[in-house]
Amino acid sequence: MNDDLNTLSEDTPAKDRKFVEALSRGLDVLRAFSQGTVVMGNQDIARITGLPKPTVSRMTYTLTKLGYLSYSPQLEKYQLDSGVLALGYAYVSNLRVRQLAKPYMDEFARSTNTSVGLTCRDRLSMIYVENCRPAETTSLRMDVGVRLPLGTTAAGRAYLAAMKEEERSHVIAALASRSPDTWPETAARLEKAFEDYARHGFCLSLGDWDRNVNAAGVPLHLQDGTLMALTCGAPSYLVSEEKVQNQLAHQLAMLARDIERLGV
Repeated sequence: MNDDLNTLSEDTPAKDRKFVEALSRGLDVLRAFSQGTVVMGNQDIARITGLPKPTVSRMTYTLTKLGYLSYSPQLEKYQLDSGVLALGYAYVSNLRVRQLAKPYMDEFARSTNTSVGLTCRDRLSMIYVENCRPAETTSLRMDVGVRLPLGTTAAGRAYLAAMKEEERSHVIAALASRSPDTWPETAARLEKAFEDYARHGFCLSLGDWDRNVNAAGVPLHLQDGTLMALTCGAPSYLVSEEKVQNQLAHQLAMLARDIERLGV
Protein backbone atom coordinates (compact mmCIF):
# COMPACT_ATOMS: atom_id res chain seq x y z
CA MET A 1 0.00 0.00 0.00
CA ASN A 2 1.49 3.36 -0.98
CA ASP A 3 1.87 5.81 1.90
CA ASP A 4 1.38 8.91 -0.26
CA LEU A 5 -2.17 7.68 -0.92
CA ASN A 6 -3.03 6.70 2.63
CA THR A 7 -1.15 8.49 5.41
CA LEU A 8 -2.26 12.13 5.28
CA SER A 9 -5.41 12.24 7.34
CA GLU A 10 -5.94 15.93 6.65
CA ASP A 11 -6.35 15.14 2.95
CA THR A 12 -9.23 12.74 3.66
CA PRO A 13 -11.27 14.39 6.42
CA ALA A 14 -13.28 12.04 8.58
CA LYS A 15 -17.04 12.58 9.00
CA ASP A 16 -17.12 15.47 6.52
CA ARG A 17 -20.59 15.44 4.96
CA LYS A 18 -19.34 17.37 1.94
CA PHE A 19 -16.55 14.89 1.24
CA VAL A 20 -17.38 12.51 -1.65
CA GLU A 21 -15.73 9.20 -0.83
CA ALA A 22 -16.35 7.67 -4.27
CA LEU A 23 -14.64 10.60 -5.99
CA SER A 24 -11.72 10.32 -3.59
CA ARG A 25 -11.30 6.64 -4.43
CA GLY A 26 -11.40 7.33 -8.15
CA LEU A 27 -8.67 9.94 -7.79
CA ASP A 28 -6.62 7.52 -5.69
CA VAL A 29 -6.79 5.08 -8.60
CA LEU A 30 -5.37 7.76 -10.91
CA ARG A 31 -2.70 8.68 -8.35
CA ALA A 32 -1.55 5.06 -8.29
CA PHE A 33 -0.09 5.56 -11.76
CA SER A 34 2.25 8.25 -10.41
CA GLN A 35 4.23 5.65 -8.47
CA GLY A 36 6.46 4.75 -11.40
CA THR A 37 4.49 1.93 -13.04
CA VAL A 38 3.10 2.86 -16.45
CA VAL A 39 0.81 -0.14 -17.02
CA MET A 40 -1.15 -1.86 -14.24
CA GLY A 41 -3.98 -4.31 -13.71
CA ASN A 42 -6.74 -4.05 -11.17
CA GLN A 43 -4.84 -6.21 -8.72
CA ASP A 44 -1.77 -3.95 -8.92
CA ILE A 45 -3.92 -0.87 -8.34
CA ALA A 46 -5.69 -2.51 -5.41
CA ARG A 47 -2.34 -3.32 -3.80
CA ILE A 48 -1.07 0.26 -4.18
CA THR A 49 -4.25 2.03 -3.08
CA GLY A 50 -5.47 -0.42 -0.46
CA LEU A 51 -8.91 -0.40 -2.08
CA PRO A 52 -10.92 -3.64 -2.54
CA LYS A 53 -10.43 -5.15 -5.97
CA PRO A 54 -14.20 -4.98 -6.87
CA THR A 55 -14.10 -1.25 -6.09
CA VAL A 56 -10.99 -0.82 -8.23
CA SER A 57 -12.66 -2.68 -11.10
CA ARG A 58 -15.62 -0.29 -11.04
CA MET A 59 -13.32 2.72 -10.85
CA THR A 60 -11.09 1.65 -13.73
CA TYR A 61 -14.13 0.85 -15.88
CA THR A 62 -15.60 4.30 -15.21
CA LEU A 63 -12.31 6.12 -15.72
CA THR A 64 -11.81 4.30 -19.01
CA LYS A 65 -15.26 5.35 -20.21
CA LEU A 66 -14.42 8.96 -19.29
CA GLY A 67 -11.10 8.96 -21.16
CA TYR A 68 -8.77 9.10 -18.16
CA LEU A 69 -7.56 5.51 -18.55
CA SER A 70 -7.10 3.25 -21.55
CA TYR A 71 -7.33 -0.54 -21.47
CA SER A 72 -5.14 -3.02 -23.33
CA PRO A 73 -7.03 -6.28 -24.04
CA GLN A 74 -3.74 -8.01 -24.88
CA LEU A 75 -2.11 -7.12 -21.56
CA GLU A 76 -5.38 -6.95 -19.59
CA LYS A 77 -3.98 -3.82 -17.96
CA TYR A 78 -4.65 -0.09 -17.82
CA GLN A 79 -2.59 3.03 -18.43
CA LEU A 80 -3.24 6.75 -18.20
CA ASP A 81 -5.03 8.28 -21.18
CA SER A 82 -5.13 11.76 -22.70
CA GLY A 83 -7.80 13.06 -20.30
CA VAL A 84 -5.22 13.15 -17.53
CA LEU A 85 -2.71 14.89 -19.78
CA ALA A 86 -5.26 17.57 -20.66
CA LEU A 87 -5.89 18.31 -16.97
CA GLY A 88 -2.18 18.42 -16.12
CA TYR A 89 -1.38 20.63 -19.09
CA ALA A 90 -4.21 23.00 -18.22
CA TYR A 91 -2.83 23.38 -14.69
CA VAL A 92 0.79 23.92 -15.70
CA SER A 93 0.10 26.19 -18.69
CA ASN A 94 -2.17 28.47 -16.65
CA LEU A 95 0.16 28.69 -13.66
CA ARG A 96 1.03 32.39 -13.70
CA VAL A 97 4.01 32.12 -11.37
CA ARG A 98 5.59 29.60 -13.74
CA GLN A 99 5.23 31.96 -16.69
CA LEU A 100 6.63 34.98 -14.84
CA ALA A 101 9.39 33.14 -13.00
CA LYS A 102 10.83 31.24 -15.96
CA PRO A 103 13.05 34.05 -17.37
CA TYR A 104 14.52 34.60 -13.90
CA MET A 105 15.07 30.89 -13.43
CA ASP A 106 16.68 30.57 -16.87
CA GLU A 107 19.16 33.33 -16.06
CA PHE A 108 19.95 31.84 -12.65
CA ALA A 109 20.54 28.41 -14.18
CA ARG A 110 22.80 29.88 -16.88
CA SER A 111 24.86 32.03 -14.50
CA THR A 112 25.31 29.33 -11.84
CA ASN A 113 25.45 26.26 -14.11
CA THR A 114 22.82 24.52 -11.97
CA SER A 115 19.41 22.97 -12.47
CA VAL A 116 16.68 25.25 -11.09
CA GLY A 117 13.22 23.93 -10.24
CA LEU A 118 9.85 25.33 -9.24
CA THR A 119 7.91 22.79 -7.18
CA CYS A 120 4.59 22.33 -5.42
CA ARG A 121 3.50 19.77 -2.80
CA ASP A 122 1.33 16.73 -3.41
CA ARG A 123 0.83 14.87 -0.11
CA LEU A 124 4.27 13.48 0.81
CA SER A 125 6.01 14.58 -2.39
CA MET A 126 7.15 17.71 -4.15
CA ILE A 127 6.37 17.90 -7.88
CA TYR A 128 8.28 19.86 -10.51
CA VAL A 129 6.09 22.33 -12.42
CA GLU A 130 9.07 23.98 -14.11
CA ASN A 131 12.75 23.18 -14.55
CA CYS A 132 15.48 25.31 -16.12
CA ARG A 133 19.06 24.31 -16.79
CA PRO A 134 21.89 25.41 -19.08
CA ALA A 135 21.59 24.09 -22.63
CA GLU A 136 25.01 22.44 -22.45
CA THR A 137 24.22 20.60 -19.21
CA THR A 138 22.94 17.04 -19.61
CA SER A 139 23.00 15.93 -15.98
CA LEU A 140 20.32 16.36 -13.31
CA ARG A 141 17.46 16.66 -15.77
CA MET A 142 14.17 17.07 -13.90
CA ASP A 143 11.18 17.20 -16.21
CA VAL A 144 7.81 18.69 -15.31
CA GLY A 145 5.90 16.12 -13.25
CA VAL A 146 8.92 14.52 -11.59
CA ARG A 147 8.23 13.79 -7.91
CA LEU A 148 10.67 14.38 -5.05
CA PRO A 149 10.44 13.12 -1.45
CA LEU A 150 9.58 15.74 1.16
CA GLY A 151 11.96 14.76 3.92
CA THR A 152 15.31 14.42 2.15
CA THR A 153 15.24 17.02 -0.64
CA ALA A 154 16.04 20.72 -0.37
CA ALA A 155 12.71 21.68 -1.94
CA GLY A 156 10.74 19.49 0.45
CA ARG A 157 12.62 20.72 3.51
CA ALA A 158 12.13 24.35 2.50
CA TYR A 159 8.42 23.77 2.00
CA LEU A 160 8.08 22.07 5.39
CA ALA A 161 10.06 24.81 7.10
CA ALA A 162 7.68 27.48 5.80
CA MET A 163 4.43 25.63 6.59
CA LYS A 164 2.17 26.67 9.43
CA GLU A 165 3.16 24.68 12.50
CA GLU A 166 -0.12 22.80 12.93
CA GLU A 167 -0.22 21.65 9.31
CA ARG A 168 3.47 20.78 9.36
CA SER A 169 2.99 18.56 12.41
CA HIS A 170 0.41 16.48 10.50
CA VAL A 171 2.75 16.05 7.55
CA ILE A 172 5.74 15.19 9.73
CA ALA A 173 3.66 12.59 11.58
CA ALA A 174 2.82 11.02 8.21
CA LEU A 175 6.49 11.01 7.21
CA ALA A 176 7.42 9.35 10.51
CA SER A 177 4.74 6.70 10.03
CA ARG A 178 5.91 6.05 6.50
CA SER A 179 9.53 5.21 7.38
CA PRO A 180 9.78 4.39 11.09
CA ASP A 181 13.16 2.66 10.80
CA THR A 182 14.95 5.63 9.25
CA TRP A 183 12.87 8.35 10.89
CA PRO A 184 15.28 9.26 13.75
CA GLU A 185 18.01 10.19 11.25
CA THR A 186 15.52 11.96 8.96
CA ALA A 187 14.04 13.87 11.89
CA ALA A 188 17.47 15.05 13.04
CA ARG A 189 18.30 16.32 9.56
CA LEU A 190 14.94 18.04 9.29
CA GLU A 191 15.59 19.85 12.58
CA LYS A 192 18.92 21.03 11.18
CA ALA A 193 17.16 22.18 8.00
CA PHE A 194 14.58 24.13 10.03
CA GLU A 195 17.40 25.79 11.99
CA ASP A 196 19.10 26.75 8.70
CA TYR A 197 15.84 28.23 7.45
CA ALA A 198 15.27 30.23 10.64
CA ARG A 199 18.83 31.55 10.52
CA HIS A 200 19.49 31.96 6.80
CA GLY A 201 16.19 31.62 4.93
CA PHE A 202 17.12 28.44 3.04
CA CYS A 203 17.43 24.67 3.47
CA LEU A 204 20.07 22.29 2.16
CA SER A 205 20.29 18.72 0.96
CA LEU A 206 23.94 17.79 0.67
CA GLY A 207 23.92 14.22 -0.57
CA ASP A 208 20.86 13.35 1.54
CA TRP A 209 18.42 12.63 -1.30
CA ASP A 210 21.08 11.49 -3.78
CA ARG A 211 24.61 11.10 -2.45
CA ASN A 212 25.94 12.58 -5.70
CA VAL A 213 23.76 15.73 -5.64
CA ASN A 214 24.11 18.94 -3.64
CA ALA A 215 21.10 21.26 -3.56
CA ALA A 216 19.52 24.25 -1.85
CA GLY A 217 15.82 25.08 -1.44
CA VAL A 218 13.79 28.14 -0.46
CA PRO A 219 10.03 28.60 -0.01
CA LEU A 220 8.08 30.80 -2.39
CA HIS A 221 5.06 32.65 -0.99
CA LEU A 222 2.46 33.68 -3.58
CA GLN A 223 0.03 36.55 -3.02
CA ASP A 224 -2.99 34.23 -2.92
CA GLY A 225 -1.47 32.35 0.01
CA THR A 226 -0.13 29.45 -2.03
CA LEU A 227 3.18 28.02 -0.85
CA MET A 228 5.69 26.58 -3.35
CA ALA A 229 9.44 25.98 -3.29
CA LEU A 230 12.39 26.86 -5.47
CA THR A 231 15.39 24.58 -5.62
CA CYS A 232 18.77 24.59 -7.35
CA GLY A 233 21.22 21.76 -7.50
CA ALA A 234 23.97 20.04 -9.39
CA PRO A 235 26.13 16.91 -9.21
CA SER A 236 28.61 17.13 -6.37
CA TYR A 237 31.55 16.87 -8.77
CA LEU A 238 30.42 20.18 -10.32
CA VAL A 239 29.22 22.03 -7.22
CA SER A 240 30.77 21.51 -3.80
CA GLU A 241 28.89 21.54 -0.50
CA GLU A 242 30.70 24.75 0.42
CA LYS A 243 29.61 26.53 -2.75
CA VAL A 244 25.98 25.52 -2.27
CA GLN A 245 25.96 26.58 1.38
CA ASN A 246 27.99 29.78 1.14
CA GLN A 247 26.98 31.10 -2.28
CA LEU A 248 24.20 29.40 -4.25
CA ALA A 249 21.71 29.10 -1.39
CA HIS A 250 21.94 32.82 -0.65
CA GLN A 251 21.52 33.64 -4.34
CA LEU A 252 18.50 31.35 -4.54
CA ALA A 253 16.88 33.12 -1.58
CA MET A 254 17.33 36.43 -3.42
CA LEU A 255 15.81 34.87 -6.56
CA ALA A 256 12.74 33.86 -4.56
CA ARG A 257 12.32 37.41 -3.23
CA ASP A 258 12.66 38.80 -6.78
CA ILE A 259 9.91 36.45 -8.00
CA GLU A 260 7.66 37.30 -5.06
CA ARG A 261 8.05 41.01 -5.89
CA LEU A 262 6.50 40.30 -9.30
CA GLY A 263 3.19 40.17 -7.49
CA VAL A 264 2.27 36.60 -8.40
